Amino acid sequence: MDVRLEGDGIVLRPWSEGDLDQLVKLFDDAEMAYRLPVAAPFDRVAAEAYLNTARRAEQAGARIYLAVTSGDDLARGEVMLNLAAGTIGYAIGPAYRGQRLASRALRLMTGYAHRVVGLPTVYLEIEPDNTGSVAVARSGGYRPTDDEPVFVEDKRRRYPLHRWAHTEPAPPAVT
Repeated sequence: MDVRLEGDGIVLRPWSEGDLDQLVKLFDDAEMAYRLPVAAPFDRVAAEAYLNTARRAEQAGARIYLAVTSGDDLARGEVMLNLAAGTIGYAIGPAYRGQRLASRALRLMTGYAHRVVGLPTVYLEIEPDNTGSVAVARSGGYRPTDDEPVFVEDKRRRYPLHRWAHTEPAPPAVT
């Protein structure tokens, strides 16, 4: 499944072998390692393993991983759709933050999840202290749910993920 989404000044495209060095630049960062279930340090070997894992998940029809680009082909981050769970994840490299890339990528992927995949509700799972991600969620029209947080353990850290939801508006009634 080769998904490519364009709009709002960005292009979401599949990762390629040519992105491996850029993947290292994006994910070999203390905050990325803290917030994401990725290897730390994140080196070329970790990037190759990550890309292989992403491709296997895509081939199995489980997830879609897309590089976030803007005006050129340089990957500045990632947006991922978990098809089984109906969740979206996103991460923008530290050097590219402050450009609303995550918000724009989230809106594109949310539209794709609703209109193409057919998910009536799409979810985000966010740590409550991740203020940047909370701001992205709000800008994308997501709202916190009343669901109990899910606790995750990664790299000897246990933390809660709070669920946010975006529901596709019902089509207008035909009279």
